[in-house]
Amino acid sequence: MKTRIHISWRLAIGAAVLVSGAAAAAYPDKPVRIVVPYPPGGASDTTARVLSEKLKDVTGGTFVVENRPGANGNIAAEFVAKSPADGYTLLMANVGPNAISQTIYPRLNYDVNKSFAPVGQTTTVPIVLVAGPKVQAADISGLVAEVRANPGKYTFASAGNGSSNHLVGEMFKSGLKLDMMHVPYKGDGPAMTDVMAGQVSMMFTTAVAARPFVTGGKLKLIAVASKKRVPAFPNAPTIDESVLKGFDASSWGGLVAPAGTSPEIVRQLNAALTKVLAMPEVKSKLATLGAEVVATRPEEFAGYIRSETDKWGAVARSANVVAE
Repeated sequence: MKTRIHISWRLAIGAAVLVSGAAAAAYPDKPVRIVVPYPPGGASDTTARVLSEKLKDVTGGTFVVENRPGANGNIAAEFVAKSPADGYTLLMANVGPNAISQTIYPRLNYDVNKSFAPVGQTTTVPIVLVAGPKVQAADISGLVAEVRANPGKYTFASAGNGSSNHLVGEMFKSGLKLDMMHVPYKGDGPAMTDVMAGQVSMMFTTAVAARPFVTGGKLKLIAVASKKRVPAFPNAPTIDESVLKGFDASSWGGLVAPAGTSPEIVRQLNAALTKVLAMPEVKSKLATLGAEVVATRPEEFAGYIRSETDKWGAVARSANVVAE
C-alpha cells in the first residue's frame, strides 16, 4: 500500500510538472495585458505601447495595453497583484506603486516585494527640476540662493501627496535645508500648469513630461535630479555636481507579473523583453522621450526594487509623509 501511495504521489507531481511545462511551452496563446497605472500619454503608457508592439513581433502573441489610473498607481498594482498568476496580466511597474507606496500607505492591499514576480527593468527616466516665472534664477545655484534669501516664500508642486515628485522635493528641501512649502495636486498636468502660470514656484518632474514645455519656453530647466546629465538637455547640470553631492533621483519602469507566476513563463518574458530592448528603433524611440533603456534579469530587478523601497521609505519617514 505504501509503495502504491508513493508511486501515485510521484505520478501526480510528474503530471503537474508536465502540465505546467506544456502551458509554458504554449505561452502566450491568448492576449497578454500590460496594465499601466496612469492615464494615456505619460512615460509609463508610452513605454508600454512601444514594448507591446515589439513583443508581438518577438513572441508571435498579442500584447495589449490597459490603463487603470488612480491612487498614485496603486489601483493598477493591486489589480495585477490579485490577478491569476498565469503570465497573461502584467504591470508596467514604476517607482510610485512599486517602491514608494509600501511606506506611505498604511493599509496597502499588496506588498511591493512579495506580491509580484519581477520580469525585468525596462527604463530609467531622468527627473528634472523646472521653474516658472515666480523664480528669477536661471540655474540651480541661483535658485538655492534665492530660496534661502526668502524663507517661506517659495513653493514646490507635485502630482499628489506621497507621489514620487513630492518625495524628490522633500529630499531636495531637506538636503539643502530650504524653507519651502509643498503644494500637492491631482496629477502632473494640473501641477505643471500652475507652475507655468506662476501660482507655484517650481516642481520636480520627468524629463519626458518637461521637455515640450522647456523647449517651448514655458518652463525654465533648472537642473537634473538624476546622477547623470540628460542627453536631451546636455547643458543642464545635475544637482549632484552643483549643490548637493550624492543627490540622485530617477523614475524607472519595468514589467512584473503576479507572484506565483511560473518561473519558465517569467524566463520567456524576460528573454523576449531583452530582445525588444536591444532593438535600435526601440532605444531611439524611448530616447526621444528622455528615457534610457535598461535591460535586467528578473533577480536583478527584484534587488533593485528592494533597494528603491528602502531608499524612498527612508525619505518618506524622515519627512513624515503619509498618503491621504
